[in-house]
Amino acid sequence: MATSGTVEGIDLDNLNYIPKLPYNGTGDSGGNPLQHDLNVWYEAGDIAWTMMATALVMLMIPGVGFFYSGLARRKSALSLIWLSVMSAAITSIQWFFWGYSLTFSHTAGPFIGDLANFGFRGVLARPSVGSDTVPDLMFAIYQGMFSAITVALATGAVAERGRMLPCVIFMFVWATLIYDPIACWSWNPSGWSNRMGGLDFAGGTPVHIASGSAALAYSVMLGKRRGHGTHELNYRPHNVTHIVIGTVFLWVGWFGFNAGSALSANLRAIMAAAVTNLSACIGGVTWCVLDYRLERKWSTVGFCSGVVAGLVSITPGSGYVPLWSALIFGTLGAGLANYATKLKFLLRIDDALDIFAVHGIGGLVGNICTAFFAADYIAALDNTTVIKGGWLNRNWMQLVYQLADSFAGGLYSFVGTCLILFLLNMIPGLRLRASEEAEILGIDDAEIGEFAYDYVELTREVLNDVENEADSAYSSMAVPFNPVEKNHIPLMDARTFAGSSSHKGHYPPT
Repeated sequence: MATSGTVEGIDLDNLNYIPKLPYNGTGDSGGNPLQHDLNVWYEAGDIAWTMMATALVMLMIPGVGFFYSGLARRKSALSLIWLSVMSAAITSIQWFFWGYSLTFSHTAGPFIGDLANFGFRGVLARPSVGSDTVPDLMFAIYQGMFSAITVALATGAVAERGRMLPCVIFMFVWATLIYDPIACWSWNPSGWSNRMGGLDFAGGTPVHIASGSAALAYSVMLGKRRGHGTHELNYRPHNVTHIVIGTVFLWVGWFGFNAGSALSANLRAIMAAAVTNLSACIGGVTWCVLDYRLERKWSTVGFCSGVVAGLVSITPGSGYVPLWSALIFGTLGAGLANYATKLKFLLRIDDALDIFAVHGIGGLVGNICTAFFAADYIAALDNTTVIKGGWLNRNWMQLVYQLADSFAGGLYSFVGTCLILFLLNMIPGLRLRASEEAEILGIDDAEIGEFAYDYVELTREVLNDVENEADSAYSSMAVPFNPVEKNHIPLMDARTFAGSSSHKGHYPPT
């Protein structure tokens, strides 16, 4: 705000700075930049922090790709990275056309918005529906990353047996019909859950429960991988280093995900960052200890899975709960997600990457914990937000609100995803599942034609070396030879040396 007067002899009215002024309501786009300075309604620090948070959330998208890629088998590793980065492109295009308008238009209804901001029309300097501390355009870009990361999380369900083209089309359709309505009712002030009193700071239902339920539905519609339940299918992650790299990207990016949701550089954002990190730490330790209890090994994969589960569980409450409660969020989130990985065996569903266990169950745990530990004085740290709090403030009804929001989002996402996939599968050329031959070769080879590790090229080099050495050896001999028996070394020895179990039986002709 503008300041007048003098301090220690300094005339504050004549300092070289731009004072912040109240928004004057000049048009849907916030005003004409040729006639007015549209920056005077916002703090530069708030915009700078939100821009940084946007970049941090985008970093999470390749993080998801590396995390999923490491968990999968070698011959389908690249396809999961490809799907993650493609989700950013496809969802951003959808977000530009109508996704943002359907979710955050100023004239939205209780379930979904309208097309008032189609193609970002009128999206510029007007204060956003999320907060008057940032303009519409900044809020639109930031929330677009949330849509992209949610789609990336869900599409990991195609691991090792899903085709790429139907999945890409699914991204666009799912973002429109599933993500946008859930995000609208959770975060738009006009949404039914928001008006009811549901508390979701950064995406317990719109991001995690929605993506976890969608992944479960996608796994059901695709069916089990070839060899599932037999010795043919090796469940061991093929690259733990990729999992660690993905976890680090996610952990760092989550500070923009949660703390950025304050949409301002204030104490509430700092508290969100603090609880995010603490929940991740205790989540990693919890999962690791639970796995050690059974395996007597300190699992790196277990630690990384626990970190992600802790991050998921603290997401909905990160801007509402006190610091000490993060220990409970992380412990329960990781612990219950760990046990939830057994659900796929009970349900006989091949959720290859345990997306439902970590994100679906982790998000539900976070929503419920928020009902218990939300505190009015934490939300008030931004000097703007007023809530009744949760059970800490004797607001017993908050648990009902959280459960209603959680199950509504989960069921809507699961049923809607099943319907979308069923209809896609009926369209010629959009069969969801890859052929058995493609699954044996690997999705990387069958659908992309490139590899995370080019063992095929390595095989060619080794076989050529073997053949050249054999030619040289036999050229000095006066007796004819059978080329298949060059040097008396079966060619399969070279294949075995250069190949891998995931590429067994797939080699170029010699």
